[in-house]
Amino acid sequence: MATSSRFLFTNGVISRTSDTPPVSTLLEAHSGAYTTSRTHNNTSCLLFWERHLQRLAESTRILYNSKPGFLFKSNKPMPSLLPLSVWDSVIQSLVHDSMNKAIPIVLNERRSGGELAITTLVSGNFEKLSENENVDEERISQILDVYLHVGSYVPPVFGVRENCAKLAVVGPGRDVAMAKYSDWLRLRKPLEKLRPDLVTELLLSNDGDQILEGCITNFFVVCREDSSEVKAKNLHDYGSTSSFEVQTAPLSDGVLPGIIRQIVIEVCLSMGIPLREVAPSWSKCELWEEAFITNSLRVMQHVETIQAPSSWEQLESNNWKEVSWEEKRFKEGPGMITAVIQKEIMEKASLEGFPMSNFI
Repeated sequence: MATSSRFLFTNGVISRTSDTPPVSTLLEAHSGAYTTSRTHNNTSCLLFWERHLQRLAESTRILYNSKPGFLFKSNKPMPSLLPLSVWDSVIQSLVHDSMNKAIPIVLNERRSGGELAITTLVSGNFEKLSENENVDEERISQILDVYLHVGSYVPPVFGVRENCAKLAVVGPGRDVAMAKYSDWLRLRKPLEKLRPDLVTELLLSNDGDQILEGCITNFFVVCREDSSEVKAKNLHDYGSTSSFEVQTAPLSDGVLPGIIRQIVIEVCLSMGIPLREVAPSWSKCELWEEAFITNSLRVMQHVETIQAPSSWEQLESNNWKEVSWEEKRFKEGPGMITAVIQKEIMEKASLEGFPMSNFI
């Protein structure tokens, strides 16, 4: 029987094993596109669920069309290309069918309270596909498997020091960054040997200066204007457009189109907070007043420290201890801009929450 804290479903059928493995085990075992969301407000709704489904459909389409090996564990070209509208329809139907079967079981059998983390993995089953077979909307739904991993989750309290992020810049950006896929867990493992002690997230950069994103997060800085007139100013008013801007790498640089990343952009636009999609430059880190990372489980985490190698060539070392590190340290606690954005995101989460009662 599934444990009280974790459940695994394959195409809506629960795995009745003595111990359901962690989600990382599932993702390492199956190639495919995936997304992770969580419940909010005592499991009453799913955070930004409809956005997650749309990105899952887009990720599946991208892998099918351009990187089938990341979806099917086979690099054979697919027999036909399907438009995004087809993938939207197929993925929504398959995932909701699985959720309708899974969620009542989870809510009935789990023994602990708190929120739920839900990872949805769509994996291609190449064995179900005949050679030279024409694939249409009905057929594509038959050659895909949907895995749901559901586990208990305690959201970290925003703003407290023990939940701050400590980052290190360690390696190049990902391949096929526009899609979220499980093989990334395997591909990023070589970076782990360069993770310094106490670092909670690794940042990616292709040149050691332009910072793209984290391994599992998007990365933002609040940057003072690069001008001698404002260099010494503090951030007194987030409505002042002449003193600072929020920066994050553009999708064209090769970063994941994170759900919370997009919501941060929408919040900044709606509130008049200056934002520019440009990769934050480590060589200008003296202008950084605040930094934060985002993903759909943590939502937002303020950054306390960032480490970067003194020389990019040092990352050819086999151990982080062989690297000479430079450090950027921020003031304790989240900055004013970070806190304002986080508050607006959580209000938006309540407005866009997908009722869990729809699956019961």
